[in-house]
Amino acid sequence: MELEALLNYPRALPAMPRTVSDLLVEMNREDPSPKRVGDLIGRDPALTTRVLRLSNSAFFRVSRKIGSADEAVALLGMTHVRSLVMAAALGASFKNVPGIDLKQFWRYSLRAADIARSLAGVLHHNQGNAFTAGLIHGIGILVMHIAMPDRMAPINVSTPPLDLNRAAAERAALGYTYAEVGAGMVERWQFPEEMVSALANQLSPFEGESYDPLAGVLHLASWRARAEELHLDDNGLAATFPDMVGLTLGLDLDSVLGKDPSEWSFSQALSAFVG
Repeated sequence: MELEALLNYPRALPAMPRTVSDLLVEMNREDPSPKRVGDLIGRDPALTTRVLRLSNSAFFRVSRKIGSADEAVALLGMTHVRSLVMAAALGASFKNVPGIDLKQFWRYSLRAADIARSLAGVLHHNQGNAFTAGLIHGIGILVMHIAMPDRMAPINVSTPPLDLNRAAAERAALGYTYAEVGAGMVERWQFPEEMVSALANQLSPFEGESYDPLAGVLHLASWRARAEELHLDDNGLAATFPDMVGLTLGLDLDSVLGKDPSEWSFSQALSAFVG
């Protein structure tokens, strides 16, 4: 299936829930109303439950338990709440994806999000945007498996979805990768252009005419989260580290490894996706 046909395949891209659509409109305003955002989240009980699970997880290290959408907005701020809303919506949208272990996929995505946020902090970039981009950077993998499971099955046998060489295997077989698919999806969901660009350029953030620091952060965060899933030892980490991307951002292997999450499992946050 060609890329454009895939992005127009009606069952591959989940429709954005009306509540989420209304929330994005409000949060994209120049001066969004925290009260309206809290009210909109509260209208959807399932969305509220998922947002609260994420709010109270180890990611945000809040000093007290958050019990309502209003409290989440007040304590975490609009940028992080945007991340939570999108994460909760995506978690609810993808169920029983053929050929994908969703628990593993979301665990990996949460790890990448946490690392991306930490790296963005070192580089003085927007940490909320990095967290969101990290969380959704691999979403194209799910779309591809929903739209063409028979085509993905042989690729999965030779190169599993979280293999470090996965993108190269997809490009060889299909002519495009999960990066382009994910960028096309979030563009249709009307994500900010910065997010679309980061997903599109995450595999080659500084090649050709591209210079996309957020994509570079995604590249490093994805590498680290995949390396953890693959249980690479010190030699494996050193051999596979994307040194040219790191060099461009001013980050070496030790500085990236120094941003590993304190808790790799994220069990409470994971329940928002597969619970």
